[in-house]
Amino acid sequence: MKLFSSLAIGILILFNTSCGSGNTDEGQQYSGTIQPTGITSYQYGTHTLETGDEFYALKSEAVDLSQYEGQKVTITATKIEGYPVDGGPVYLNVTKVKNQ
Repeated sequence: MKLFSSLAIGILILFNTSCGSGNTDEGQQYSGTIQPTGITSYQYGTHTLETGDEFYALKSEAVDLSQYEGQKVTITATKIEGYPVDGGPVYLNVTKVKNQ
């Protein structure tokens, strides 16, 4: 009976860790001006977000970023793994955009 209880608790802990709320990364917020990327040395992203002291490469499948070009916005985005490369900026996947 102790073995069964220990095994059941272990399975519950494993299930809770892998399927629980730990993977609800909705992203961070960043504020700045969205600009089209143009030609770059790093060659990724459709747009950039310029915050004043930093800039980020952006892409989005959820939002048409071209609608916000030249506007000050706050975006919600997640960092894309494996970036930056070639001396480029951090690469973000944008899920939401809000005008300031």
